[in-house]
Amino acid sequence: MLKISPKAGRVRHALISAALGTVLLSGCAGPGKTFTKSMTLGGKKVSARRLNSGEHLFVTYCSACHGIKGDGKGPASIGLRPPPRNFTQGQFKFAAVASGRLPNDEDLLRIVQKGLHGSAMLPWNDVSGRDIMDIIQYLKTLSPKWADKTPGEPIVPEPDPWGAEREAEAVTRGMKVYHGMAQCLSCHPAYETKETITAASIELSKREAVLRPDAYHAELKDSDYGYKLMPPDFTRDHVRSGETLEDIYRTIASGIGGTAMPTWKGALPDDDIWALSYYVRSLIRIKGTPEADARREKLAQTLAVPSHDDTKAN
Repeated sequence: MLKISPKAGRVRHALISAALGTVLLSGCAGPGKTFTKSMTLGGKKVSARRLNSGEHLFVTYCSACHGIKGDGKGPASIGLRPPPRNFTQGQFKFAAVASGRLPNDEDLLRIVQKGLHGSAMLPWNDVSGRDIMDIIQYLKTLSPKWADKTPGEPIVPEPDPWGAEREAEAVTRGMKVYHGMAQCLSCHPAYETKETITAASIELSKREAVLRPDAYHAELKDSDYGYKLMPPDFTRDHVRSGETLEDIYRTIASGIGGTAMPTWKGALPDDDIWALSYYVRSLIRIKGTPEADARREKLAQTLAVPSHDDTKAN
C-alpha cells in the first residue's frame, strides 16, 4: 500500500479544497462581498475585511470536509469517523475551558495547527497563523452562540508538583485516582485487577468498587453531536488533542465538551489531576506493544465467567 506523508496529505487536501472552493465561490457572492460591516463575536469586534478573508479561506481550505455552510457535511465528509465538526452547533470538544463553554481563539488556533490525532483533521501548520485566525473569526459567524456569549475563562494549571524525580510516585497515585476516586473506568477501560481497584476505592473513596461486566473495554457513550462516541483505550487508541503531559492535563482538567468527559478542574485537587496525567501517559507509552496486549488479555481473563462444568452444584 502506498504511504503518504502527513505533509503530502496536507498539500493534497489543500489542493482539493482549493479546487472545490473555486467552484463553490463561483456560485456565491465571492470574497469581499458577503460582509459589509464589522460584527461582535465572542465579545470581540471583528472587521468586515477579516470576516470576508476568513470566509474565502474557509471555503478554500475547510469546506471540503466541514461543508460550505460549516455544518460538517462537505463532500469529503462521507465515511469520516469521527465526522467533521459542525460549526453551526457552536460546540467544541478540546478547549482549555470548562466543558460546554465557548473556546478562546488560542484553543482554536492550537487545534487547527496541531490537528486532532486519529482523525481526518490534519495539522494545518503550512497555513499562516494570520490566515488561520481569519478563518477562526469567520467560523464564529456560523453559530448564533458567538453573538451573545463569550469564551470561557481559560483553565490554567498549577505547577506540576511531581516532576521527573517523582514520576513513579505520580503514576501510582494516578492509578488510584483513576480507578478509586474519579471512576474513569466507568467509561474508559480498567487497567488493574479487581483486587487492586477495590483497594484503591476503599482507600480513596471509602467504598468497595463495582466493575462493569465488560470493565476491560471502553463503553460507548452518547454525545451532543448526534452520534455515539467510544472513550479511548489509552493502550491502543489515539488521544485526539495531544499526548504530552501538558496536553493530557489540559484534556482532563477541562473535560471534553458535549461528551461524557466532565471538567475535573475544581472537582479534583490539581495534584491529583497531574497524577492522573502521569498515569494516562504511562498507558499511552505502551500503546500498541506486546506488553499492552498481554496485560489486556491477562486482565480480561480475571472477569471470565466459569463454565457450567467448572461450577459445583449445591
